[in-house]
Amino acid sequence: MTREHLLARDIRDARVLQAMGSVPRHLFVPEDHRRWAYIDNPLPIGQEQTISQPYIVAFMTQVLKVEPGDKVLEIGTGSGYQAAILAEIAKEVFSIEIIPELSERAAALLKELEYSNVWVRTGDGYFGWPEEAPFDGILVTAVSGHVPQNLVDQLDVEACLVLPVGNRHQELIRITRTDSGLVTERLLPVRFVPMTGVAQE
Repeated sequence: MTREHLLARDIRDARVLQAMGSVPRHLFVPEDHRRWAYIDNPLPIGQEQTISQPYIVAFMTQVLKVEPGDKVLEIGTGSGYQAAILAEIAKEVFSIEIIPELSERAAALLKELEYSNVWVRTGDGYFGWPEEAPFDGILVTAVSGHVPQNLVDQLDVEACLVLPVGNRHQELIRITRTDSGLVTERLLPVRFVPMTGVAQE
């Protein structure tokens, strides 16, 4: 997977490549889909949700510019796979999942795999995790029609927010907070499941 789908494209961060090679992706997908765990495709994980394709997971992690001492927030735990990748690099990962069944399953698996630096809770990620803010990076794995201001407000200076935005046409963007304001970059077209909760109101 790392050689064919990541190195062959534009994933060059050694820490991201090591994390992608270390985390057992097959454990984060249902048993009847494990034969496809290492192909570069999203896969269903139940509750009408998916685990993102490996390239997108690696790309989002790379553009988030995660450092070993960072505190990172993830919105949309899903299977827990992206949280595990982040946990391989960052010091602390806080992850929020709105669907209780997925949240509980991911938390149990991450604990079983001994990711002691990941905290998962059930809730609406639109509001972020204000009591743990500011964050050195925020990554969102579900699409909204707009950028949640709550998440922007929880960024530390020089920190990035990486998220898909759009409706019919989605694109991945990166927002960086600087001393002089926010810098927004458009990265690539994507396709994510919609963010539910307040984001849909």
